[in-house]
Amino acid sequence: MSLDDPLRQRALRMRLWGLVSRWDEVAHEPWVTALVEWEEEERRRRSLEYRIRQAKLDIFKPMADFDWAWPTKIDRGLVEDLFTCQFVDEAANVVLAGPSGVGKSTIALNLAYQALLRGYRVRYTQASDMLADLSAQEGSSSLTRALARYTAPHVLIVDEVGYLANADRAADLLFEVVNRRYRKRPIILTTNRPFSEWGEVFPNAACVVTLVDRLVHKAEVVKIEGKSYRAKEAQERAAAKATIRKAPKPKKEDEPTP
Repeated sequence: MSLDDPLRQRALRMRLWGLVSRWDEVAHEPWVTALVEWEEEERRRRSLEYRIRQAKLDIFKPMADFDWAWPTKIDRGLVEDLFTCQFVDEAANVVLAGPSGVGKSTIALNLAYQALLRGYRVRYTQASDMLADLSAQEGSSSLTRALARYTAPHVLIVDEVGYLANADRAADLLFEVVNRRYRKRPIILTTNRPFSEWGEVFPNAACVVTLVDRLVHKAEVVKIEGKSYRAKEAQERAAAKATIRKAPKPKKEDEPTP
């Protein structure tokens, strides 16, 4: 058998040394192809499971359940194009901006899951959790190790920037993450505040302009407008329960008829 045999090369990539060392003896056997395919399939499955655990994704509903008609403004074509994951290869950030409850996190988490299915390493974090983690580090070595958690994955999702005001150092730490990933690996970021108001999110921070500049360079910015879908669902649930409470209760069988 040729050393360039594609099946043998696949076995080599998986380091099936015992099989490769006896390749001339067994390559003609029909079970060899099946064995290599089983091993590849199992490794893909285990890799995906491991990357899903490491990604720490929050619970999310699939895009199949996303109500495109609910937002008053959303570029559906742009969002659907993002699911090709070309932005990962281009190291282009994705910014989802809009008020609370319009589906920013749903889109971000579905993009993250699609990236996982395509073999990328992903990490999800809420902005407040990441900044609290980085702020708690004491010493440059521990901060460097903590930063690696957010700079190493192929895709980083930073959710809910702007919902809480941050301490002075937070902007510097977020800038450090953005800067280390700049032109190398993308960030998917959601925010409820326009960039013009980030000075209020990070008060007294001198790097806000530079932070935004690095973040939006080559970025796909998806602006979403509309009312909160969660508020709509809450109102519908309340109305349904009220209807049930007002409905006449069935009589028990042994209850006398008046």
